[in-house]
Amino acid sequence: MTVFVGIDIAKASFATATCVDGTSQTLGVFPNTRAGFEALVAQLREAVRSRESAVQVIIEPTGGYEVPLARFVLEHGWQVSMPNPRHVRDWAKSQGRRAKTDAQDALLLARYGAEQPVRPWRPLPAAVSELESLLQRRDDLEQLIGQERNRQHALGHRPDVAPAVDASVAAILHALEASLSTVTRAINEHLEQQPRLREGVRLLRTVPGVGERNVLWLLVLLHRWQTLTDGEGLGKGLVAYLGLDPQPFESGSSVRRRARISRMGAAHLRRRLFMSALGGTRGHNALRQFYLRLVGRGKPKKVALIAAARKVLVWAWAVFRTRTAFDPTRIPRRPPMLPASP
Repeated sequence: MTVFVGIDIAKASFATATCVDGTSQTLGVFPNTRAGFEALVAQLREAVRSRESAVQVIIEPTGGYEVPLARFVLEHGWQVSMPNPRHVRDWAKSQGRRAKTDAQDALLLARYGAEQPVRPWRPLPAAVSELESLLQRRDDLEQLIGQERNRQHALGHRPDVAPAVDASVAAILHALEASLSTVTRAINEHLEQQPRLREGVRLLRTVPGVGERNVLWLLVLLHRWQTLTDGEGLGKGLVAYLGLDPQPFESGSSVRRRARISRMGAAHLRRRLFMSALGGTRGHNALRQFYLRLVGRGKPKKVALIAAARKVLVWAWAVFRTRTAFDPTRIPRRPPMLPASP
């Protein structure tokens, strides 16, 4: 027997509920601190002891507030799952559940874990997690610098701007650029200290379309997929995990809509892969040959680029999993089909 524990977590506290044999109940609210974690585990241990049951905890991801509790639960030998919030909400609607409170969300998560297959969650290796935090900070700083430069440019075209405003924007830009340099140095130093990560970067750079701007994010993504699937995941599953899988819409003989991608994963990673495909198809490589074959068969260029982005991801996963450089000779060679002349 398994005790499914649903946890709706926030910054200061988390609400909990259990579901056992179809019967669910709330456990209460605990502070989002180590003392609260220990109180929850003590209460659950009592339930497990009385029922001789296993425990599976289902937590909805909430901006990182859930990670300390998830790690704490894993240390006690219990399974943790973090389902996609959209999947949980869609399932709740299918069950006719409309109420939304912390307690109701905790009950919903417990029931979802009991009735739906959920994938176990495992933390990234420490070195990869540290690299991800550095990359996120670098992206944040680059975005802030872009915003401040736009403000500075706009102020340059406005009359009667106070000197203090110009000085403030210049000072903030200087501080942000200095911080960006520090973070960039930290990334390079981190890679120097991690030979395995450095080797992964070298191998991924052999894949057409993978360049300096996207290789580290791609490396983190592949490590996450390896962790989630115990290294047994398929390229097709990785494509779906990132939301690049096609989503046709057809019914009968009259209902037809243009097929789209599911967009279920991280949007910023999809954007990076699309830009990888855009750059990679401009070179003389296997990716361009793949792209030209699709265009030659009448596919719209944007559709062919999305397919090329999927191909980059699948090739990258094969290189990462086998730890061998990309070999274009292993791809079946077919002559590119150029689009017909108008």
